[in-house]
Amino acid sequence: MPYFDAASAAPLHPVARQALLASLDEGWADPARLYREGRRARLLLDAAREAAAEAVGCRPDELVFTPSGTRAVHAGISGALAGRRRVGTGLVVSAVEHSSVLHAGERHAAAGGTVTEVPVGRSGAVDAEVFARALEAGTALACLQSANHEVGTEQPVAEVAEACRAAGVPLLVDAAQSLGWGPVAGGWSLLAASAHKWGGPAGVGLLAVRKGVRFAPQGPADERESGRAPGFENLPAIVAAAASLRAVRAEAAAEATRLRGLVDRIRARVPELVPDVEVVGDPVARLPHLVTFSCLYVDGETLLHELDREGFSVSSGSSCTSSTLTPSHVLRAMGVLSEGNVRVSLPAGTPAEDVDRFLDVLPGVVAQVRERLGAPAAPAAAPAAGTGALVVDALGRRCPIPVIELAKVIGDVPVGGTVTVLADDAAARLDIPAWCEMRGQEYVGEEPSERGGVAYVVRRVA
Repeated sequence: MPYFDAASAAPLHPVARQALLASLDEGWADPARLYREGRRARLLLDAAREAAAEAVGCRPDELVFTPSGTRAVHAGISGALAGRRRVGTGLVVSAVEHSSVLHAGERHAAAGGTVTEVPVGRSGAVDAEVFARALEAGTALACLQSANHEVGTEQPVAEVAEACRAAGVPLLVDAAQSLGWGPVAGGWSLLAASAHKWGGPAGVGLLAVRKGVRFAPQGPADERESGRAPGFENLPAIVAAAASLRAVRAEAAAEATRLRGLVDRIRARVPELVPDVEVVGDPVARLPHLVTFSCLYVDGETLLHELDREGFSVSSGSSCTSSTLTPSHVLRAMGVLSEGNVRVSLPAGTPAEDVDRFLDVLPGVVAQVRERLGAPAAPAAAPAAGTGALVVDALGRRCPIPVIELAKVIGDVPVGGTVTVLADDAAARLDIPAWCEMRGQEYVGEEPSERGGVAYVVRRVA
């Protein structure tokens, strides 16, 4: 069964498995103790730290291991903000950061700090100059991911790091998605990552804090990991994480070239095979193994279930796969279609045959889901010009039904006329404008509806 969700968790690398099993026998003792078993454990821990630091591009004494990537992010943000509280309380983040960063920002704001979100373009990348302008007086910390976890777009970290250096603001980089592919370029100040993203065991993160960065660890501390990650180290998992990071780096160049070719095939073929699809993310500046696309008139949760029945494990940023029924904050910030969203992230070693079979299966699965939802088979023919108006009541109906109903009636609206869609699903705010752009229609705007929800107005252009 092809597993296409490496961006969530990569399969355990064989080197990680070997190192983990070996360390269970050799690394069970307390590395803080001076007796023989403790010294042996300390040697393993020091070797793992040196290997990880080499991969990150920092000094070993700048890097600590944490219980997860999320804990690394939270510790990095809270420690840097506390260390620079005399400078100010400003935190600058991109609008597409991982939820761990955004949650830390929410807590900071609740405690009286300020958080500035830098918008992104339709590709998902920030503009370095716009980011630089957000670094106002009183900014204590800036955060920017190295590459996006949902669409794969790489961020201009080097340019933003230079702007932060000029402004005297430390930059924290969430490198969870990219570290297995190579070091992060630029003069970053703090870096966080998570081992299960590159094929290490779950439950190991790392946090690097450059010398000279003002940093005050928050919460109770002990002598472990420089006081930045208190608690007994999970030494076998740490050793496996460091060993697998070194192993995947040795394979990264060749595997990136091979997987990029497979992803390019998906990017090119999906729009040819499936009508009404938007491939999102930067087509060039992106991770080599990840591609995301959204399908009009498709329930994302049903689509993922049907692909799973066909043997493919994929992920999604669609609101329809979330218990909260709210659109992905990444897709919302990009202004792209959220319904029927599919993220394919290929693990190392994925054979081309699996990709070919996925491309064979996908069109039929999408067609079945669309037929089940009553989606229109083709755009309606244009009637005569006029000024007619039409109202579609989609209140109480979840995505993609509001857009499906819009597509069904647009052919009944004279060119120049409008159709108003009443909807209370949060995804409609994103998907109706995206539908208009894909269909060449004019999105007029939105306004509150007297009947509840929101009234979205679309003008028929052609």
